[in-house]
Amino acid sequence: MSADTFSRTSASASAAATDTEAPARATSRNRAHPARFWGVAARTPYWVLTGGLALIFLYPLIWTTVSSFSPRAGTNQVHGWGFGNYITLANYQAGIWVYLGNSLFVSLLTVLLTLTVSLLGGYAFARFRFPGRNVLFMATLAILMVPYATVLIPLYVILNAVGLSNSLVGVALVLSMFQLPFATFMMRISFESVPRELDEAAMVDGCSTFGSLWRVLIPAVKPGLITVGLFAFLAAWNDFFAPLILINDSNRMTLPLAVSNLRGQVQGVVDYGATEAGVVVLAVPCILLFLLLQRHYVRGFMSGAFKG
Repeated sequence: MSADTFSRTSASASAAATDTEAPARATSRNRAHPARFWGVAARTPYWVLTGGLALIFLYPLIWTTVSSFSPRAGTNQVHGWGFGNYITLANYQAGIWVYLGNSLFVSLLTVLLTLTVSLLGGYAFARFRFPGRNVLFMATLAILMVPYATVLIPLYVILNAVGLSNSLVGVALVLSMFQLPFATFMMRISFESVPRELDEAAMVDGCSTFGSLWRVLIPAVKPGLITVGLFAFLAAWNDFFAPLILINDSNRMTLPLAVSNLRGQVQGVVDYGATEAGVVVLAVPCILLFLLLQRHYVRGFMSGAFKG
């Protein structure tokens, strides 16, 4: 067979194959269109529901933010849009920076204490076997069933006896105590989701128990640590009741307490504009932290979802 004949034969075969495959691809596309349509139709209720829930949750925050800049009678922002309400908030008593610093100190100390104790406690409950382990763990979780307000007065008496009443450190200790049950539970399931072979291999290579925890396990449970730290920070940053009971010095108030006192500073008249400005200032750090850490936050919950 000559080269020309072979080329013509190959071209004819390729054309026939193309003609055969074209209807098949068209049929496949025609079948895919209904499947794609029903897939979109099945997901539409989910999109509508989640979008509606997002609007429900976002509307109060958006409304508060807009209102904090809008003009309103009886506030420092009477004419036009501006930062008058924020100026009122900034100049209230000791100043907003003092209250922000107090809230930040309490929140960071609460996070540090919660992470330290829950890390060691969760590691002990997950990796060691000792008498009464489950009983002690259930007793720790039982703290969650104690109403928050019922123990603040006894705690105030104890803190006063040890010289920590009217102290930001005392507030952080109380807030840490109420964060520890959930944090210990979270860290236990995070450690249990890590195979024991990892720390056993580290010990074979010469690491001590603390060395394997520091070098191997802590990086493995980082999403759980971030989740616990985020929960502790948000709880301490937004807490109002503990500072209300434990703090009586206006220069040591946290921001939620200062905003609450600001509401009725002029003959009991509520300054809604300054209050809304305070709510915005309180909300911004929480939103930014959640947006920055949401990937680790979700992974932290999922790490123990198949093991708890």
